[in-house]
Order: sequence, then C-alpha cells, then structure tokens
Amino acid sequence: MYVVSRRTRRSGSVVAACGLSVLLTASLTAGSAAAGPPASGGEGTVITLTTVKVGAPGNPSVGVVPFTDALYRSCADSPSPSTCQTVGGVRHPYEIGRLEVTVAQWVAFLNTADPEGRNRLRLYDETESSSAWPKYGQINFSSTAGRGRHYSVAFPEWADKPYAFSDFLRAARFVNSLYNGRLISERSSSGGGFAYVTYQVALSSRTERGMYDLARPNTTRTARTGFVLPSQDEWIKAAYYDPRGGGTYSYWKYPTNPGVFGDGDATAPNPTVLNPTTGDVTNAATQPLASYHASGKPAPSWCPAQFQPDVCSTVNPLGLDPILYADVYQASVSTVGGARTTSPWGTLDQGGNAVEWTDTITPPPFGQSSMRVWRRLHGGVSNAPAYQMWPSAVGLQPQDNVFYNHTYPWLGIRIGVIGDPRPGSRQ
Repeated sequence: MYVVSRRTRRSGSVVAACGLSVLLTASLTAGSAAAGPPASGGEGTVITLTTVKVGAPGNPSVGVVPFTDALYRSCADSPSPSTCQTVGGVRHPYEIGRLEVTVAQWVAFLNTADPEGRNRLRLYDETESSSAWPKYGQINFSSTAGRGRHYSVAFPEWADKPYAFSDFLRAARFVNSLYNGRLISERSSSGGGFAYVTYQVALSSRTERGMYDLARPNTTRTARTGFVLPSQDEWIKAAYYDPRGGGTYSYWKYPTNPGVFGDGDATAPNPTVLNPTTGDVTNAATQPLASYHASGKPAPSWCPAQFQPDVCSTVNPLGLDPILYADVYQASVSTVGGARTTSPWGTLDQGGNAVEWTDTITPPPFGQSSMRVWRRLHGGVSNAPAYQMWPSAVGLQPQDNVFYNHTYPWLGIRIGVIGDPRPGSRQ
C-alpha cells in the first residue's frame, strides 16, 4: 500500500507506507505475450503486441492540480495556477499498447538482451524470483541453463500478468530492443468501435541505443517513427480523453468510466475479485471494473497454487514480520485485460493493476536531488485507492530507483508507437 499526504499530493509524489519512507513519486491478443521461437539470423524471440490507434490530433488539454479531485478547462481557471499542470493535449496521431507488457514478453526480452545470463545491465533482481518472494516472484533465473534460456516465467499463471518490477531504464531498454528489432508484420483490425494494430517483432539484443540513447541520462526520443514509451500527455489522452465529448471538458475521471469530479470515490469503478490461485478476474461481469484497493474492501490478491497461502503471506525478501508484511503488501496484479473495461480509445488496465512509466522528464519534488532524472508515471495500482486513477495523479519517481526494483512489485510498462513503422525493415 502507499499513501499520499496532503503535502505529498501537492508535490505529486507518493510515499510508501509503514516505514518504507522513500519517494515513489508518485492474449486477449492485445499486448499479451505471444512469444515464438527465435527468428533466423541471430535475432531474438518473436513477440506479438497489439496497440490501439489514438486519433483526434490537436485535442484540447485540461488543467489539473496534482492529486486533487477536480478538472479545469485551463490552469487559469484553477484555484492554484502555480501548481496546476496542463495535460492531455496531443498534436499528432499515435498508438498505445492495448495492454501492459506481460511477464512472458519480458522474459523473451531478458533472454534476448542477456543470453549468457550475466545481468550486466541489471535487468533482473533476485527478489523477482518465486523462491525469494513467493507472492510476487514472477521470473526465475538459472545459471546452468543453456544460452538464451537463463530466465523463465516462474509459474504458468504469471505469463499473462504485467511485468511489475520495472524502472524507466529497464522500460527504455525493452523499447530499444523493439526499435532495433525486425518488424515482421503489421495487421490492422477493428472491434467495438476501436481501431487496433497488431505487430510481430523479432527482438534485438541491442538495448543501449535506439529510440532512447541510454548513454545520456536525460535521454528523449531520437526518432520520429518507431516504438516508444508514451509521454505523459499521450498516456493521459489515451486513458481519459473522450473524442465523443463525454465526461467533463471531454475527459473522464477514470480510465474506465466518466465518473463525477468532486464526488471522491463515489463513482469509482468496481474493484476486481481474483481467483485465489491464478490471479484471473472472476467478476468481469461487474462493470466498470479495475484492479485497485477500494476503501473498505479487500485488495485484489492471489497466491500461486504451487505455494500454500501461509507461505505467500509470510515469506518475503525484506525481512518484514508477518503483520507488517500483510499490511504493506496486500495486493497482487491481475491477468492483463481481465477487467475488460475499456478507456475511451479501447485500452485496458490503464486504471489499476500496475502503475506505468512515461518518458516525460519532470523536475524533482521540492527538497529532492536535482542530480537524478525524474520521470512521470500514471495508472493507479492494485494496492492503492481510487484517487490514484484520477487524471490528476501525476506521480513521479527517479528513473533509476534501484530500491524500488527490490521492493515495489507494481511498476509496469505500456508501449507506444509513433509515425508509421514498416514491416520487413529495421527502424
């Protein structure tokens, strides 16, 4: 669980509860893992990702005061123009992942980027293993496995869950692997009034340069076409902007439904209920729906069937006693897309499940080091209340916060696409 104090809400950061007092500033074929065998020519595994098309270029932006229950036509209309942020306006058409990047997709990337299992780029941490962290361990490592097979999905139930131990640098390396990879096919489709594009990509082991140049800590996009991490405005537009004019100033309060600004959590989506051993959503008929910790209700949670429930509720790599552990780590991520509730553009899980990185650089919170690069995150979390799903939940975190790689199992990735990538070519 993490909480936001009144002071923290104004700064846009999120402070972890119960003594973890560091700043977290805070297939359905779509985007789920469809990993195939390695492609020819020394390329990595072929994965499938599905995006939604986001149109209406030049849409109006709106004003938000961080972590407040209000929306303004412009920051000039807000009671606090000095802290208000203008968000959501995007001048160009683009695409964004229908779902979050899954564990199976991330494992395919790990074995491509680190075929010898040396972990020199710190793409993996021991706390991500099922033995170290039974409740949250998604990925296991074997030093004796063959080349390109050192990393594996911990249990089959994890394959279609969002990868949730990412920092920005890991996310950018995943995008570079896509960007430098070979685009095998691109297929457009539609359904439910939404437009989709499904890509098959042979991943590349080249991770340090591509869409992002990781030799530069404050890297921004280096190309006009290709895979990206969404910007804050691209992410917000895909989650909240209704091209049909619904909501308030054409923006929804939640990525799942228009809601009513100013009513607290009264019009929040229903919380998911998960199968206790698989993490699949069992109440998808109760719409709108999101994986978050609703007030007065249990957090969505599950324990892999390979463990007894008491193991999941006690064994942890942080040395926390069972009472404190149960208080801090209540919720689990659910199967991607299982809630079935779409945003105005057709994305799933932009509300709840894992909070997601954007590539937008932002100044650090007051009193924090300006030597580090801070980036924006969005999306709500399965372990957090409804307000984390508001458009004003403009959280931020250092892009290289190693502490959270060890301790925070709800940090995810959603890819984007800009321009017009062409099949049969490297971007």
